[in-house]
Amino acid sequence: MVLQSLKNCLWLSCVLRTPKAFFWSTASGGLIIQSVSNDIYQNLAVEDWIHDHMDLEKQQVLFLWRNSPAVVIGRHQNPWQECNLRLLRQKNIKLARRRSGGGTVYHDLGNINLTFFTTRKKYERMENLKLIVKALKALQPQLDVHVTARYDILLDRQYKISGTAAKLGRTSAYHHCTLLCNTDKSVLSSVLRSPYKGLKSNATPSVPALVKNLFEEDPSLTSEVLLDAIAKEYATQHQIDHHINLINPADETLLPGITNKAKELQTWEWVYGKTPKFNVSTCLNMAYKDSVLDVKVNMDVKHGRIEVCNIDLPEQWLPPGLYSELVKSLTGSKFCPNETTTLVTTLLRVCPQDDELHSRWSLLCENMIMLM
Repeated sequence: MVLQSLKNCLWLSCVLRTPKAFFWSTASGGLIIQSVSNDIYQNLAVEDWIHDHMDLEKQQVLFLWRNSPAVVIGRHQNPWQECNLRLLRQKNIKLARRRSGGGTVYHDLGNINLTFFTTRKKYERMENLKLIVKALKALQPQLDVHVTARYDILLDRQYKISGTAAKLGRTSAYHHCTLLCNTDKSVLSSVLRSPYKGLKSNATPSVPALVKNLFEEDPSLTSEVLLDAIAKEYATQHQIDHHINLINPADETLLPGITNKAKELQTWEWVYGKTPKFNVSTCLNMAYKDSVLDVKVNMDVKHGRIEVCNIDLPEQWLPPGLYSELVKSLTGSKFCPNETTTLVTTLLRVCPQDDELHSRWSLLCENMIMLM
């Protein structure tokens, strides 16, 4: 009796998870894979690898993955505009730029990621989203979930539980989407709120939305249950076995070149340097002794580097030579607090030995760094 109950539990999901080393060329029609890694850069690298290397004429692929805390921006987005970078650094939350378009999302282990790979001719994101809705309905028929014209999935007609992005190549394509299961919404709302003022950009902005976890609606809807249900529905529609193949995104024998792809996605040049040109025009209200000093700052930033820098200081507040050196050093440097801190520390060494001058210099530099 106990043995039979154990067997029933094992088969509840109707999905077998089996590691396979070389299944790319053996399966046909469709393939379901799941990453054993929770690293955002490794999982995004798997997407790139499948898109670049697999014969999607032969087999379509569903890729399932989850990440440790990370903020992911679209290819054409501005991270300073989209999120609170200072808070990300404080909480040690990773920032990644994906190769698809769309808006910014927050990932943690309560957020499921689904990527549907096809040829460009067979690309159909609406059908993929309907598949997810059908899987959800199979688990809980009473759920009020539907797909919108914007390719979002709404719960109870108002809460966004899934957002969509896509990449269309010459012959291959993929559509990926999120599914909120049990994400930390307090972290989500705080990190996706930009504190930066006076920023003007032509980058693609995200559209804010009310969100809700499926777990809040029904505690039986755990990440594991949802993943299995979606995999089962995908297998049924593609008439393939209900197998989820586990893969290690760091396995060079299975995914030749994957390490370099993951490294590239972590570089400053990709995450920040790909930001479309933007302008920062703001006024720093600096409290100094018994007064408040207004300092106007105007900067053009291109490829993540300061292209033009103007700082409008009151006369005689800093020696002209020191101010000129600051502007000169910032021009061409990364719009980055770490690099700017190094620059101003170096300049401080050549500053005249004057306590008040040092205080003024430090105050200005601290406020400049806060802009970044």
